[in-house]
Amino acid sequence: MGERLDWADPTLREWDCTVVWSDPADPERGIVLDRSAFYPGGGGQPPDHGVLLWEGVQTRIVDTRKGDDFHLIPAAGDPVPVAGTKVRGAIDDARRSTLMRTHSGLHILCGTVFRDFGALVTGGNMQPGEARMDFNLPEVPAGFKQALEDAVNAEIAADRKIVARVLPREEALRIPTLVRTQDALPPLGEPQIRVIDIVGLDVQADGGTHVASTRQVGRVEVVKVESKGRQNRRVRIRLAPA
Repeated sequence: MGERLDWADPTLREWDCTVVWSDPADPERGIVLDRSAFYPGGGGQPPDHGVLLWEGVQTRIVDTRKGDDFHLIPAAGDPVPVAGTKVRGAIDDARRSTLMRTHSGLHILCGTVFRDFGALVTGGNMQPGEARMDFNLPEVPAGFKQALEDAVNAEIAADRKIVARVLPREEALRIPTLVRTQDALPPLGEPQIRVIDIVGLDVQADGGTHVASTRQVGRVEVVKVESKGRQNRRVRIRLAPA
């Protein structure tokens, strides 16, 4: 597996690297780099978009496929650098930054609902600036939507630090709130687990990219609360305009 620069520094947007594998005759097999800041997708967070710059050429990256390594998928028709080519990677900053804010906003939502209602997550998804999360929450009180929006924004205004840590598996599993998703556990066989800690609110296993503090999320709007069966409620959120 190539070096994960997205985990080392989620603010990194440009870096130098080398192509270690590609198949120019079959671009859909992707491009593997020795070090990459492209988030490959997972946990509901979509993969990054961006470009590779090499020898005066630009290759747009529009997706990532996971395997033994992360294969960056080029846009149709774009040239593919051969193995050994020195390239400069650059991430679409607006997309990544908005996804980081959105993802952190979902964790604040999750932590708030768990704290106030004890509900676990049953599903979720996000796109830049908007997201939804499903909770095992059979009953909601009157005024739930506005009360939840107010509580989430209070946590954002509290400017809590958001810290990423990689812990030995045994240590991580001792965290009582490590898994907030119903019927899910961290991948078996992984000796270490990455943990996102919104200090004082939420600690859980997560592999995505996040902002450094809750205030950086900006204001969140709870757009809609829907019933999804007898036990589940779907909460839709979006980032409020700046």
